[in-house]
Amino acid sequence: MIKKRIGIIGGGQLARMSIQAAKQMGFFITILDPTPECPAAQIADAHIVGDLYDAAKLEQLAKVSDVLTYDIEHIDVEILKQLHQQGHIIYPSPNTLALIQDKLLQKQTLADNNIPVPKFETAEITTQTKFPIVQKARYGGYDGKGVVILNSIDDINKALSSPSMLEERIDFEKELAIIIARTANGEIATYPVVEMVFDEKTNICDIVAAPAAIDQTTAEHARKIAIQSVEALDGIGVFGVEMFLTKSGDILVNEIAPRPHNSGHYTIEACITSQYEQLIRIISGLPLGSTKQLKPAVMLNLLGEEGYTGTPQIEGLTTALKIPGLSYHFYDKLSTHPFRKMGHITILDNSLNQAMTKLEQIKDILKIKGTDTI
Repeated sequence: MIKKRIGIIGGGQLARMSIQAAKQMGFFITILDPTPECPAAQIADAHIVGDLYDAAKLEQLAKVSDVLTYDIEHIDVEILKQLHQQGHIIYPSPNTLALIQDKLLQKQTLADNNIPVPKFETAEITTQTKFPIVQKARYGGYDGKGVVILNSIDDINKALSSPSMLEERIDFEKELAIIIARTANGEIATYPVVEMVFDEKTNICDIVAAPAAIDQTTAEHARKIAIQSVEALDGIGVFGVEMFLTKSGDILVNEIAPRPHNSGHYTIEACITSQYEQLIRIISGLPLGSTKQLKPAVMLNLLGEEGYTGTPQIEGLTTALKIPGLSYHFYDKLSTHPFRKMGHITILDNSLNQAMTKLEQIKDILKIKGTDTI
């Protein structure tokens, strides 16, 4: 039976785009989010205003929903486990979420299933530590937060004080990602492997190129490893699998997100079925959609400009929209601050190089500033 009432924990841009896909198919969506005017609240059918760790609010959402999902992994997994035990359907499952929330447990689970990952440990940082080393917070990190690179023992003052893990720094050729969709019956659909380009200052994904400029053998190898990773976590839903392509040609899994992913925004315009529609199909019991990519695409995250805060002020939009093949997404957040994700653009073209040329022009044209300077 099709599950018509969907509850989404979190009301950010990922929930917003999931709702846009769900409403097209006639679903009723209730969200839980502490912010009354969050991006998803403007288009959801109902909004429960509350904290993502509030047991009563999570139970309230579960009672009005046939199935629950989430657009952020930083939620109370123990409450979700209790709701699951009471018979509420949650995708991805609370057990899968628990594995992913703890980056050390996530990495250990992958390693135990013979999936290639960077070398990692939980040892204390000492003069015996092999530098450079990447320190990652075990819980709560996102968009570059909770990750520091320590080049020597002299960087010890930059080290995280929270529970963390140490991971070898990979001298990679490219950072790759792929969206994997998996149903409760174990059916799998995969999107093209893409390349992610990160801003060095913020460590936030800046550009996504789809498909990645890699050979078919490498792409197929990355696809198989990503599938094995999601299977190892018993994942049901849509997952973003981030990977390193090393200079020696190896594929190593970096991290996995149990939800639609920034690297899959391009699928809205470029693929027959977007990652967001795919999620709605999976959790509601509908068949998987085609993941075929129609044209080469590039995606650019629109971040709040440095030096500005307050009500968003968009510059250059009229000029940007004159560029053929460009689609503009604004998340309608009430305020901006430096490097906050405010929207994205996707450009489709007959070649990746042509699309990238247009994107480079856009970077100098389209700016999201604020009413206040800081």
